[in-house]
Amino acid sequence: MSFVIGWKGEVMVMEKPAIEGGMPVRKEKIYYGHQYIDEADIQAVVDVLRSDYLTCGPKIGELERKLCELTGAKYAVVCSNGTAALHIACLAAGVGAGDEVITTPITFAASANCALYCGARPVFADIDSETYNIDPVSVEKCVTKNSKAVVAVDFTGQSAKLDELLTICKKNNMVLIEDGAHVIGTKYKGRWNGSVADMTTFSFHPVKTVTGGEGGAVLTNSEEYYQKLLLFRAHGITREESLLEHVSDGPWYYEQIELGYNYRMTDIQAALIISQLDKLERFSNRRKEIVARYDEAFSQLPGIVVQKEIPESDTTRHLYILRIVPEALRIDRRGFFEALAAENVCCNVHYIPTYYFPYYEKLGYRKGICPNAEKLYEEIISLPLYFAMTDEDVESVIEAVSKIARYYAK
Repeated sequence: MSFVIGWKGEVMVMEKPAIEGGMPVRKEKIYYGHQYIDEADIQAVVDVLRSDYLTCGPKIGELERKLCELTGAKYAVVCSNGTAALHIACLAAGVGAGDEVITTPITFAASANCALYCGARPVFADIDSETYNIDPVSVEKCVTKNSKAVVAVDFTGQSAKLDELLTICKKNNMVLIEDGAHVIGTKYKGRWNGSVADMTTFSFHPVKTVTGGEGGAVLTNSEEYYQKLLLFRAHGITREESLLEHVSDGPWYYEQIELGYNYRMTDIQAALIISQLDKLERFSNRRKEIVARYDEAFSQLPGIVVQKEIPESDTTRHLYILRIVPEALRIDRRGFFEALAAENVCCNVHYIPTYYFPYYEKLGYRKGICPNAEKLYEEIISLPLYFAMTDEDVESVIEAVSKIARYYAK
């Protein structure tokens, strides 16, 4: 039988079901993530298509104001995607050649690549083996005289320990960039993520809690960073009179004063994200319901470990990570993954440690840097988690996991 992994992922083929002699718990496949689009979202996009502006129009400012109102951040700069957000955040922080940027290996490659884009070197700190987030103790051990910034990922949507990381950064004259691609809708110690770190980046990819198809944002309380972010988003070009270096030729006049990029968001994307943000509370509550049901069911199963939640984080979970303990089961992670696919529960794995990739190997990185992260990678599976899952969907995922765990328990 064939099965699909991920969101519009690749098709893999299995010879036979992992558990013989039974029917799958589901007739239809369910995937680990899926966007939710309603009529209000569609109408918001249609309204833009019928307007005078498709890009660089009024929806950009409207979205930026809405993000500030939501999070409490003073400034927001939206851009083309989450990777672009990380890049311009690093540029605004002054990351450059010879600098080091500390980050986690359990993340999408962009969290480290943003340092490389600036000519800096990524340094990988290990994770907390229970929360799976970057470990501040490991971060502190990685600090050198060349350390410029920390890119802390809120893995799965649970907030990193921002206060501890801010203390480390302030002590060492570093900038804390919170990679909040997973975190929209989460609060840290009662404050919305996006208003705590020096800069926080968001992603609006389709599997995220809120989507614009693509899109990103950087939030900050610093006017200095804000002005730099605006420049780096749009070619380094400005019309702001106070920033011009030459005398203006007229109302059409502008100057390029930095080497920036074309990282602008369209009004089409912005309109969709604005509409999606109107549903954030609903999205968040439903994800919390599913996570609570999963935790209740899976914490009782043999060979299964659920992610630990820190009390400081009121989490809107983007991913649900199940950890397979091979010592307690007669099956490894690969086998468990394939057995779930045979039950029509199509999962994914988040993430392959970044320094495992050939590109990073060519830069001199080797296995063994972060033992907690490496062990985690060998044991994790991302289960289906998204707003539109029905109760029946949730229970069928639980049934499939339970069936496999009990069948293969030692």
